[in-house]
Amino acid sequence: METKDIVFGLDIGTRNVIGTVGYLDGAEFHVIAQDIKEHDTRAMLDGQIHDIGRVGATCDEVKKILEAKTGLNLTEVCIAAAGRVLRTVTTHVEMEYPEETVVTGEDLHTLDMMGIDQAGKELKADEDKKYKFFCVGYSTVKYYLNGDVFSSIQDHKADVIGEDIIVTFLPEDVVDGLYSAVGKADLSVANLTLEPIAAINVAIPQNFRMLNIALIDVGAGTSDICVTKDGSIIAYGMIPMAGDELTEVLVHEFLVDFATAETIKRASTEGGEITYDDIMGISHTIKSEDVWKLTDPVMEKIALEVATKIQELNGGKSVSAAFVVGGGGKIHGFTEALAKDLKIVPERVALRGEEVMKNIIFEEDDVKKDSLLVTPIGICLNYYETKNNFIMIHFNGEMMKLYDNGQLTIVDAAMQAGFAAEQLFPRRGREINFTVNGVSRMIRGTEGESAVVTMNGRTVGINTPLEFNAEVTLVPSTVGAGGSGTIADLTEFTTEYLYFNVCGHRVKCPKFVEVNGSMEPPTYTIKEGDVIETRPFYTVGQLAEFMDVSIDDRYEILVNNRPSSLDSLVYENFAIEWTTTTPVAYAGEYLAEDGEGLPEDYEAPEAEPAVATDARTRIKIETVDLPININGKDMVLSGKKDYIFVDIYNLINFDPNAGNGRPLVIRINGEKCGYADELHPNDKVECFWQND
Repeated sequence: METKDIVFGLDIGTRNVIGTVGYLDGAEFHVIAQDIKEHDTRAMLDGQIHDIGRVGATCDEVKKILEAKTGLNLTEVCIAAAGRVLRTVTTHVEMEYPEETVVTGEDLHTLDMMGIDQAGKELKADEDKKYKFFCVGYSTVKYYLNGDVFSSIQDHKADVIGEDIIVTFLPEDVVDGLYSAVGKADLSVANLTLEPIAAINVAIPQNFRMLNIALIDVGAGTSDICVTKDGSIIAYGMIPMAGDELTEVLVHEFLVDFATAETIKRASTEGGEITYDDIMGISHTIKSEDVWKLTDPVMEKIALEVATKIQELNGGKSVSAAFVVGGGGKIHGFTEALAKDLKIVPERVALRGEEVMKNIIFEEDDVKKDSLLVTPIGICLNYYETKNNFIMIHFNGEMMKLYDNGQLTIVDAAMQAGFAAEQLFPRRGREINFTVNGVSRMIRGTEGESAVVTMNGRTVGINTPLEFNAEVTLVPSTVGAGGSGTIADLTEFTTEYLYFNVCGHRVKCPKFVEVNGSMEPPTYTIKEGDVIETRPFYTVGQLAEFMDVSIDDRYEILVNNRPSSLDSLVYENFAIEWTTTTPVAYAGEYLAEDGEGLPEDYEAPEAEPAVATDARTRIKIETVDLPININGKDMVLSGKKDYIFVDIYNLINFDPNAGNGRPLVIRINGEKCGYADELHPNDKVECFWQND
C-alpha cells in the first residue's frame, strides 16, 4: 500500500473533532486509526466556527495523535461543511426550440446552467445582500418533455424541454472559516463535501434512494436533513436544534458545567444510575429516568421540528422511512417521537450504525461501530467518489474561488461571475412571422457569434474543464441579425405565374402581391405580422404595362371576345385582343415557351379561317350559343365557336379576392378540371371556395 492511497478526514463538529485515517481496498474501506477530541471551549456554535484559533488547535491535536498512531506525515485533509450554512433552491426552468429538435447532451448542460443561474438569482433576492454564495452542487429532480415528466429526455424530439433542479450554495465566509481552521494545523484541503452528502453516502446506499427516505444527522448544534426519491437527493434542510438544547436543560437543573451535563446526557442513553458532582462539589446519584423527564419535552420539540421540516422538503407529505445518524440521534425516545410526528410506524425510523458499516474494517480493536461514525467515514469515502476542492482562477482579470466538484468547466466560472446563460451561447436574431395566402411563414434570424474564450492564452470552448490557477477571459456571445426578406424572395413570386393569350401569343406574367390589402412591389421588405396574398388576375392596363406596350384607345379591347376596358380583370388563360399605337413584334422574357403553363391534356383548337373587317371589329368569327349549368343555375355562353372553362367568368360574378387562403374548387360534371378544359352543351360546372 502506497501513502498516496491513504485519506485523512476531519469531521469538525460543534462539540468535537473526529479524525479518521484509512484507505479504500476494492469495496472495503479500512480505518487505520481514529481519534476524537472535544473542543476545550464552545469555539463552535450551531455548526459555525466562531473561534478559528481554538478550532484549529483542536484539529492540530487530532492530527498529531493520528500521525503518532500511523507513523504518517499528514499534510492534506478532507472536510465537510455543516448543513446549517447550506442554502438550497429548487426551481423550474424551460428551454423552447424554434422547431421540433432532437435533445442533445449539450442541451441538457445548457438547461442545468439555466437552472443554476435562476436559482442563484432567486437566492440573492431572498438572502441578505452582504453575503456572497457559491454553488457547490446541483441535482436534477425531474425532466419535462413538451410538458410531460420523463426520467431521461436525451435523444428525444421536443419543442420544449424543462427540468426541476435542486441547487445548493455555501456562503463564502463559511468556507473561508473551515479553510483557515485546518490551515492553523498546517493542513491543506484535499476535498470538501457537505455533511448531509457525506452521511448519506454511508447511511443510504444508492439502490435505496429510489425510495422516498429522509436522513437526519443529529449533531450537537444542528439537525441536518436530506430527502431522497426516485434515485436522487431531492432536498436538503436543517433545523438549528440538536443535542446541545438537551444539555442546556441539564446544566440549569443539576447546577453543573456544560461538560458534566454532556456526560450525564450520554450516560442516560445507557439506562441505570448516574453519579455526578455539582458546581458546589456535592455528589449526586440519579436515575436515567430522572434525566429523561427533563429532556423529553425538549426532545419532543426537536422531533416535531425535524418532522415538520421533512414534510416541507417532501412536498407537504411524510416520507416512507427515516434513518438517523449522529450522536444527538441516540437521545432516549427520539426515534419513537419522530415516527409519531411523521405518522409512520416506529419500525421505519431507526438509528443507522453498525448495520451500514459492513464494508468498513476497523483495524483498531477498541472502536465501536455506531451512528456517531457515519459522517466521519462518509467524509473519507467522498474523497474517492468525487475528489473535489475549491480552486482559484483569474476570470476576466478578477480572482475567483470555485467549488471544484471534479467537473468544473468554464461555464461554471462564467455563471458565478454573473454571466447569464444566453450570453454564453450564440443567439439567433429575431424571426419574422407572416402569412402567405393564409399559410403561416417564418423567416429566421441569423445565428450570432459564439462566446470567445481563452484559457492561459489559448482559445478553448465554454465546456472546457477549468485548470487550477488558470487565466480565463470570456467575451460574451452576440445576437445574430434579425430575419429579413422581400416579396421577391417568396416562392410564390419567383416560381408561380399567370398565363394569358395576347393577340395569339402566350404570355407569362409573375403574380401580383398584396400586403395587408395593398399591392406592393417585389422590393417590399416583409414585416412582422404581414398578411400577404398573391392575386390570380391582372387588369388589362397592368398587363400592357408589364409587356411595355401602349394601347391605341381608338380601337376596341376584347377580353374573351367581349368588349372591355383597361380596368377589366383578366384571369389565367384569358384571351386578350388589343391594338397598339406602333407595330410590335412580341418578344422578350414575358413570352411563354410552347405549351408552358397549359394542362397536360390541353389540345389546341384547330385553326379556323378569319375574315378581316375594319379595325374596330378586328376579327369576325362564326359563333354558337352554348347552354350550360353553372353552380346550379342554367345559363348560356355566347360569342365564340368553342368554349373553355375560363369563359364562365363572363357570366358569373366571381370575386377572386374572397378566398382568404382557401383553395379554389373547379369541376366539370363532378370531375376536377383545368381552366383550359373544353366545355360542351349542358355541362354542369362548379366554381367555389372550399368550405363555402
